[in-house]
Amino acid sequence: MNWSALEALISGVNKYSTVFGRVWLSVVFVFRVMVYVVAAQRVWGDENKDFVCNTAQPGCTNVCYDHFFPISHIRLWALQLIFVTCPSLMVVGHVKYREKKDVQYTHSHKGTHLYANPGKKRGGLWWTYVVSLIFKAGFDTGFLCILYYVYEGYDMPRLSKCSLEPCPNTVDCYISRPTEKKIFTIFMVVSSALCILMCICEMVYLICKRVQKRMNKKHEANKRMFVENHELTPLAKPRSEFMSKSSIRVDPTASVQNLTNMKSEEVTSTKM
Repeated sequence: MNWSALEALISGVNKYSTVFGRVWLSVVFVFRVMVYVVAAQRVWGDENKDFVCNTAQPGCTNVCYDHFFPISHIRLWALQLIFVTCPSLMVVGHVKYREKKDVQYTHSHKGTHLYANPGKKRGGLWWTYVVSLIFKAGFDTGFLCILYYVYEGYDMPRLSKCSLEPCPNTVDCYISRPTEKKIFTIFMVVSSALCILMCICEMVYLICKRVQKRMNKKHEANKRMFVENHELTPLAKPRSEFMSKSSIRVDPTASVQNLTNMKSEEVTSTKM
């Protein structure tokens, strides 16, 4: 399988991802794909050949091996990695669709763009991104449950007893490298759990950011309405100031000299 081609394809979504998305991609390709390609395939390469049962009955070893390993760990992890990385292609495909639509709109509207930034997580692209996170977390969770159900836990026993036909009686079967396989199994399980955590954190981050933007828009709209209402309605003057100014009545026909004489007579009367 050409994992480098898959990595190059999925890495294109990195420029549309948040910090949590970049961490998720790093964990997938460093702690899961690299470990799978470099070490895990070699550890599980001899599992069928070195699965030994203490019997010479033809077919007994094959039946017991199929009972204990209905699906190989290595093939199950390959399917898991494919299913987990494919939802990121939804985001890449949606962005390519936006870019194509923007080009068509630009040609038909004389240079006007439909999207200022086709990779901006707004509208339908935001929902596509969130759905891809749900699929990634769901696939990882589902494969962890399958692994736990099929192998009855994440342990790798050294000795397994089998009494299936055509075995003549209960025979003892021995698994090769049980400790090494157990370590790799736990490592892959922990890596999957970390990827699930990253997906959940990214979903919470995107939802909180969207709620915050809506609250800020609502606050700005209320503030704008408040300012517009107060600009249309002039501020009322204090009642005391209004009464003091309205109580003074001046005869418009009086001259400046007459007004001066009237004020001097008022001062003289107050002194007496």
